[in-house]
Amino acid sequence: MTIKKINHKFVDAIPERTEEGVLYLAMDYATAVHKCACGCGREVVTPLSPTDWKMGYDGVSVSLSPSIGNWSFPCRSHYWIKHSNIRWAGDMSDEQIAAGRAHDRRAKGRYYDAPEAPAARANADARQGLWQRFRLWLSGK
Repeated sequence: MTIKKINHKFVDAIPERTEEGVLYLAMDYATAVHKCACGCGREVVTPLSPTDWKMGYDGVSVSLSPSIGNWSFPCRSHYWIKHSNIRWAGDMSDEQIAAGRAHDRRAKGRYYDAPEAPAARANADARQGLWQRFRLWLSGK
């Protein structure tokens, strides 16, 4: 049975058994998990990151972006989670899926391999130390 609405639960860890119609959000692990909205019972894992899915929460409802395409499942379901509603999207051809996956790989490469990627800057700042940053600030550099 397909679902039209999904509830959300913020959890410390993803439970061993997940329920239909519930989106589990483990923020410490930057991961969202739910059972496929088509009703096939398969678990869908969506990692939250700058190059994977992004989660929006307005205090009442949850959204995930981009769409969820379960291309490796027999159901091949494709949908959006917008304001806790399931919005069904059309099927994609194998060529469209391959192009989307190639796009995702390139985006990850640009983000994580860039010399001044946000993660690289954060690590450099952490290594620099508080006193060094303070001295630079005092000197006006």
